Amino acid sequence: MKILVAEKVAKEGLLIMEKDPLVELDVKTDLSREELLRIIDSYEGLVIRSATKADRELLEAGKNLKVVARAGVGLDNVDLKAASERGIIVCNAPFGNINSVVEHAMALILATCRKLVKADTSIKGGAWNRSIKAMELKGKVAGVIGLNKIGGGVVTRLKAFDCEVIGCDPYISEKRVQDLGIRLVSLEELIRSSDVITVHVPLNDETRNLIAAPQLQQMKDGVILVNTARGGIINEQDLLAALESGKVGAACVDVWSEEPPQSEHLKKLVAHERMLAIPHLGASSAEAQINVSIDVARDIVRFANEQPMEYAANIPRFDSSLMGQMRPFLRLVNIMADFVSQLADSNLNKVTFTYQGSVAEYDCSPITVCGMAALLNNKVEQDVNMVNAALIAENMGIAVEEVKNPAPAAFANTVTIDIEGPGMRRTIVGTHFEGQPRVVRLRDYQVDFAPEEHMLVITYQDRPGMIGKIGQVLGEHDINIAAMNLGRQQKRGEAMVILSLDSPVPSNVVDEIGSVIVARFIK
Repeated sequence: MKILVAEKVAKEGLLIMEKDPLVELDVKTDLSREELLRIIDSYEGLVIRSATKADRELLEAGKNLKVVARAGVGLDNVDLKAASERGIIVCNAPFGNINSVVEHAMALILATCRKLVKADTSIKGGAWNRSIKAMELKGKVAGVIGLNKIGGGVVTRLKAFDCEVIGCDPYISEKRVQDLGIRLVSLEELIRSSDVITVHVPLNDETRNLIAAPQLQQMKDGVILVNTARGGIINEQDLLAALESGKVGAACVDVWSEEPPQSEHLKKLVAHERMLAIPHLGASSAEAQINVSIDVARDIVRFANEQPMEYAANIPRFDSSLMGQMRPFLRLVNIMADFVSQLADSNLNKVTFTYQGSVAEYDCSPITVCGMAALLNNKVEQDVNMVNAALIAENMGIAVEEVKNPAPAAFANTVTIDIEGPGMRRTIVGTHFEGQPRVVRLRDYQVDFAPEEHMLVITYQDRPGMIGKIGQVLGEHDINIAAMNLGRQQKRGEAMVILSLDSPVPSNVVDEIGSVIVARFIK
């Protein structure tokens, strides 16, 4: 198997591949884009880091490519969809730089608390300024947003400094929090209570501008902010304003919405005297580069020897002969899990998949893993798929149970997903009608609807005129109702309405509906 190494990777990884008799290694790290496009069809494997764009053009040029390995954590520079379409396996090294980023975050926190940069600049300028006052971590409150492996590592190290550590993460189980030995709080409480706040979450629609002007205003005066996760999680313009006003005492930023920073407000932010600005070096330790090199090298060797890959990002590990039977249920569980995950605001402790009917006679593990991937996707820093969903759930302390009952009930086949967390339980039941996925139960309500892109689920006290009030608010905001499904357990008891809409509902409209009908739940 002929492998092209197109960027510099640690020699430890190269040696692993060179030693395998099935791997023919070709290291060419100074190729131009045009040269790479011209020769890539001669290789079955490609090893890159972050500079090479494995986009659709390159993947289509690589007519013989079978595997692309990125010696790093993310896959931002790999077109995963295009690779999957062409049957190219993509792997990376999701855990190789964890310790490097953890230590980097701690270094930024300590350097800022001790005002080391200011002291260094002072003495190099010829001054002997002993009036620079540092801040101790002992006795302070440190807030960690995101309790993944990196966030958890930061928690462990912060505790060694005798500060109170609190954490915020809606997707971490109670067991994980207990293992870390900290208090889990809401984002609002963490923002109000912390002297130091460090961010360790992925960048997605939920976390973009997670910290902006409203959150900054609620923070303690002189708070220290640290971001080694992704640019865009902290609104950079609002952060600049908070630094200029003195609300934020200091900020440490390793990641930027533009890399390198080009816009005027980013240049002003970088230049601010109380900003410690770093050019995305969190994973740049020598040890991290060795780790990611070794991880992808081992997966390349596994692939060459037809062994299961550990960090493949786009392939299932299941018997292909079962896919014909499983495919309709894979689609069903993916839709159901994505839907119900949006109704759960609490941490997940346990997820149970129940299969009833003839589907229970088969190996349902592909369906279960597909469902877990849909539940967890975009909630952690790495991509979640059928390969790594079970491992991620285990690392998060989420128990996953599978129950099978071959006896048919009301429908020939049903899939039930129960998700449990502290003080929270959500249940969704789905089946197929004429080959189309349908949801037939939510919680203890009998329903019947096809999940759509834009939906609104509301529970409220059943009284005359409630549906009219909901429709009136939506109409005033030019939001059209495409379909409606109603359920209730008794007259004038709790009722549920599920609306399919032609467009998304802004959060302010959701709040308005909730207040007009005194909703018990609205999402």
